[in-house]
Amino acid sequence: MRCEPLARRGPPVSRPSRPLFRPFVALGTAAALLAACGGADVRAGATPDREAPESLVLAIGGEPDEGYDPTLGWGTYGAPLFQSTLLRRDADLDLVGDLATDWAVSDDGLTWTVTIRDDVRFSDGQPLTASDVAYTFATAATSGGLVDLSDLASATAVDDTVVELELSAPRSTFVDQLATLGIVPEHLHGDGYGRQPIGSGPFVLERWDEGQQLVVTRNDDHHGDLPDVERLVFVFTDEDATLAAARAGDVHVAGVPQTLATDAVAGMDLVAVPSVDNRGVMFPFTPDDGETTEEGHPIGDAVTSDLAIRQALNLVVDRAALVDGILEGYGRPAHGPVDGLPWSEPASVVEDGDPDGAARILAEAGWADRSGDGVLERDGTEARFTLLYPAGDSVRQALALAFRDVAAEVGIAVEVDGLGWDAIGQRMHTDAVLFGWGSHDPTEMYNLHHSSRAGVEFFNAGYFIDDQVDTYLDLAMGATEPDEAEVWWRAAQLDDDGDGFAAPGLAAWAWLVNLDHTYLVDECLDLGDLQVEPHGHGWPITAGITGWRWTC
Repeated sequence: MRCEPLARRGPPVSRPSRPLFRPFVALGTAAALLAACGGADVRAGATPDREAPESLVLAIGGEPDEGYDPTLGWGTYGAPLFQSTLLRRDADLDLVGDLATDWAVSDDGLTWTVTIRDDVRFSDGQPLTASDVAYTFATAATSGGLVDLSDLASATAVDDTVVELELSAPRSTFVDQLATLGIVPEHLHGDGYGRQPIGSGPFVLERWDEGQQLVVTRNDDHHGDLPDVERLVFVFTDEDATLAAARAGDVHVAGVPQTLATDAVAGMDLVAVPSVDNRGVMFPFTPDDGETTEEGHPIGDAVTSDLAIRQALNLVVDRAALVDGILEGYGRPAHGPVDGLPWSEPASVVEDGDPDGAARILAEAGWADRSGDGVLERDGTEARFTLLYPAGDSVRQALALAFRDVAAEVGIAVEVDGLGWDAIGQRMHTDAVLFGWGSHDPTEMYNLHHSSRAGVEFFNAGYFIDDQVDTYLDLAMGATEPDEAEVWWRAAQLDDDGDGFAAPGLAAWAWLVNLDHTYLVDECLDLGDLQVEPHGHGWPITAGITGWRWTC
């Protein structure tokens, strides 16, 4: 099972031939992106007659701080594993039923009616009913976690198999919540649930040694397809330890950074899965006027608040070189947060790797090297700022250093600093941050750029605020027809007047690359049909785990 990088199999695919997915209706095929790397289900020759292991060991990411509670965000970027969802996405990212047998939305976009199966039980033996669904949605709406159900007015169980979800306003992306929010048992949910989750998913928790490993066993009463795998052990290791474990034969699936993807490991195949997982530089958008958050953290930066600085940095970066030089070809250039998706705006793409164009923008804005030290200044302010990245992430570190180097070519001094997320959270409103995002849900575009999300969690950390962009985003969220929503999503990026948050407009970010997720997989393990994956939180590779098979 080998999937070669996009850059090494002919021209890269900038946009799939059909939409990857669409609100309200069946999703389009994701085959274009998968086919671009040769198809992610192509098998390599495997060593015959190896007995299937008692447990599969996976090193594919860290553990969630909040535990495995969907009402706090578990499963948002992957499969909830312990819980079932109303809908799910198949390998083509089409919406299909999981718990739901039927779903519909009213003409005004305010009432969602979902009918669920009557034969599903939680792993404690109690039946799963519409009351549990209503409870889950109502609880998630007020939990303060990553699940955004702010437009949910009420959730009502009509009877044991029908639930009505009433919205306070139409929301074009609400269908995505049906596909990501795992259903929890009303009779067991509460404090501590995230560390002892009970659900109706394909696996049940056996043991969680926090900071070390998570052990799960197959739920033989699961209503859907049963996985071949009886037991999984998720080990929580850093990049170096993960690669060492793979080389030692101690793991069957290892998520490795693209920087290490070319290192061959005996008995394992490299599987590169296309994703919408991106990396980009978030700029503090407002000036440094002494404002602070409620917690006292400073807001704004005198340099990155200047449009010329942000536009110049978008021009000077050579994104294709980053893909080849840092990602080893396992990825694509990124020009926005939704590249390749139906709501991306093609005009957002800028001609990058253009230091001369960047220099002209800076000079026209009054930036000049007046002291002769190679750093531009204007009105006594040097073109200097700090770029933060999460320590321990080798890919983000390499991207940050490369960004620093190209910025220096046009006289902008970028100081790079690797920190923990707690420290980044205190400084991210006044320092640039190399973030990673990427979702099957366009709501993320709203969260990153709407003024109402400024300073909320890690979303609009730079306090990007623009009334016109807010209007477009509100229209996109409130649309009752998918085609209408897509028009407004695109306008928020760049409208006919050249305004929007994208690089040719207000340049809120400098997006750099879209990643291929790279895994070392035991040559006897067939992962089946793989999805185009979202951001790496939540173990997205496990979305198709019921289709994994041992082939030796």
